[in-house]
Amino acid sequence: MSSLDQNQRLDPGCRDKTTVSSDPSDTRELARQPLQALKLASHVVLEEAQQKGRLKCSKCGGSRMFFCYTCCSLVGVNPQEIPLIKLPVKIDIIKHPNETDGKSTAIHAKILAPSDVTIYTYPCIPDFEKDKVVLVFPGPGAVTVQDMMQCLRDGGSSRSHHSSDEPRVKRLKSQEVRGAENSKSPDEAESLESRVYPLQRVVFIDSTWNQTNKISTDERLQDLLQVELTMRKTCFWRRQKGKPDTYLATIEAIYYFFKDFHVHCLSQEYNGEYDNLLFFYSYLHSVINKAKTSAGKC
Repeated sequence: MSSLDQNQRLDPGCRDKTTVSSDPSDTRELARQPLQALKLASHVVLEEAQQKGRLKCSKCGGSRMFFCYTCCSLVGVNPQEIPLIKLPVKIDIIKHPNETDGKSTAIHAKILAPSDVTIYTYPCIPDFEKDKVVLVFPGPGAVTVQDMMQCLRDGGSSRSHHSSDEPRVKRLKSQEVRGAENSKSPDEAESLESRVYPLQRVVFIDSTWNQTNKISTDERLQDLLQVELTMRKTCFWRRQKGKPDTYLATIEAIYYFFKDFHVHCLSQEYNGEYDNLLFFYSYLHSVINKAKTSAGKC
C-alpha cells in the first residue's frame, strides 16, 4: 500500500498503453477501462469458472470462486491455465488480523507467485536482515524505488531510521537472486545480481489504511528502509471511505513496485513482465464494473 501525490494523473499502467488520444470521449472510455492494455494470460479460464458458480474448497469446505483465500489454493480452476510468475525479489506480506480475508488482494500475489510470496498474520513478523530488506510504506523518510538501491548500498546513511549494530550476515549467494537471470547468459546473470544486491526481501502491509499504524510502527519494522511509490492512483472497486484515490490496494502496490524495480533497478525496458500479478484483479475489476453499470451505479 502507498499514500501518494494526490495531484498526479493516472499512471499509464492504469490506462491504455498503446494510444493516448486527445478525443475527450476516448479519454472517458480509457478511464472506465483502466486495465485493458495489460499483457495478461487469457481470462477464459476465469469466465468458465464463473459460469460454474461457487464451489467448495477441497481443503476447508468453504464456498469459493476461483481460489480459496483461507487455504491459498485454486478452486474450480485448472492450475495449468493460471499464470505462474517468478519475481526477482521475495515478498513478505504482513496482514492485519482484522483484515477480512475475502476482501484482501494479497492472496492474488500468493497464488500467482507462490514460491516468492509469504503471508504472515500480525503480530507474527519474521526476523529481517535490516540492510537487505525494505518496507513499502509511505512516510516522511521514505525514498523512491529509483533511489532505493543506492540507499541500501550506502548502508542506511540516507535512511530516516538507522540500522542496529547487529552483525551482518554474509552476502546473498548468486543462486538466491531469482527471476530474470534464468534466461540470461552467465555474464548477464552476474550483472543482474550486482544490480539486485543488496535487496533481499520486500515487505508489504496488508490492512485497511485505518489499521496500518499498528503494524507500520512496530519496532521490528522500524529499522527498515521505507520505500514510497509515486504517481499512482488506485483502480480498486472497494474504495475506503474518506481516503484519497492515491491509496493503493495491496496487489496494486506489489505490481507497481516491481514495474518500477524492473526499470530503475534492473535497468531494463518494461514489457509487461509483471502484468499477470493483476490477472485476478483485472478480471474482478471488469466483472464488478459491468455489474455496477448494469445496475445503473456507474
